[in-house]
Amino acid sequence: MKNQELSDVQKMLSDQGYVTDEKIVMSILLAMKLGKPLLVEGPTGVGKTEIAKVMALAFNTQLIRLQCYEGLDATHALYEWNYQKQLLHLKLEEGGDKSVEEKENTIFGDRFLMKRPLLQAITQDKAPVLLIDEVDRADEEFESFLLEVLSDWQITIPESGTIKAKQIPHVVVTSNRMRELSDALRRRCLYLWIDYPDFDKELSIVKSKAPDIDQKLAIQICKFMQEVRRLRLEKVPGVAETIDWALALASLHLTHLDKNVVEDTMGLILKDWQDIRHLQDSLSELFEKVGVSQKIA
Repeated sequence: MKNQELSDVQKMLSDQGYVTDEKIVMSILLAMKLGKPLLVEGPTGVGKTEIAKVMALAFNTQLIRLQCYEGLDATHALYEWNYQKQLLHLKLEEGGDKSVEEKENTIFGDRFLMKRPLLQAITQDKAPVLLIDEVDRADEEFESFLLEVLSDWQITIPESGTIKAKQIPHVVVTSNRMRELSDALRRRCLYLWIDYPDFDKELSIVKSKAPDIDQKLAIQICKFMQEVRRLRLEKVPGVAETIDWALALASLHLTHLDKNVVEDTMGLILKDWQDIRHLQDSLSELFEKVGVSQKIA
C-alpha cells in the first residue's frame, strides 16, 4: 500500500501540472521531513528548476531565487546598503541636533538595507522556497560561504547584528554539472538526479503542457525527440525544447509531422548550428524510425 504522505506529495505536484515519478516524490518528501536542502542535478532543460517553482505554488509561499554565476559573492547573495539613500538622508539631517551615534543607528536601519535572496529567505514569516539555481556556475569560494549559511541559518550584519531565520526555508539547489561540486555541499543535501524522460513520461508532459495538441502529433514529437537525443550533439535538447516545439506546432493547428515542418522548425529544438547540420544529415534515418512523411507537401 502506498504511503499516504507520498500520495499527498504526488497529488501536490500533479495539481500544479508537474508530471513526476516516485523517485522525485520520495526525494521531495524526505527533504521536507528532514529539513535538508535538495540538490537536483541533471542535463539542461529536464525540469530541475521547475521543482522549486511547483513547490512554492503547492505550499502557497514565496519563491526566492538566487541565480548563480561566475564571480557571485556574498554581497550580492546576502545584502547591500543603499549608500545613495544613506547619503541623502545624512544630507537632510545636516544641522540637526542628533548625535553621531544616533545618526549611525538611523542610517543602518532596515529602511536602508537592500535584502538579497539569502537574507530575504530567512526573514520571511512563512517558510519560503529558496531556489539556488545553477550553483555549479559560482566559484568554489562562494560554495564554501553558502555552506555556512545552510548550516547556521543566520546572517551577521556588522553594522546591526545577527539575524536568525524566522522560518527555515525549503531549499532546492540545482546543478548542470559544469564543474564538480564539493563533497561538503553534497553531504549537506539530499541528492536527486533527473535525466531525460522516457517516451511515456515525455508524452504525459506534452499533453499536460499542451492539452489541445493532436494526439498523433504529440506522439510523433516525443518519438522524434527521443531519437534526436541519441545523436552526438553539442547541446542536447531537453524537455523544455519539446514543450516549446509542441506548443508552436499545436498553435499552427497541425495534426502530424512532415519533412517541411521539421526542417522549418529546427530552431525550436536545437540552438547550435553544428547540431542543426548534424540533424539535417540524419533526418532521413530519423523520419523512418518515427514514421514521418518525407514527401514535400
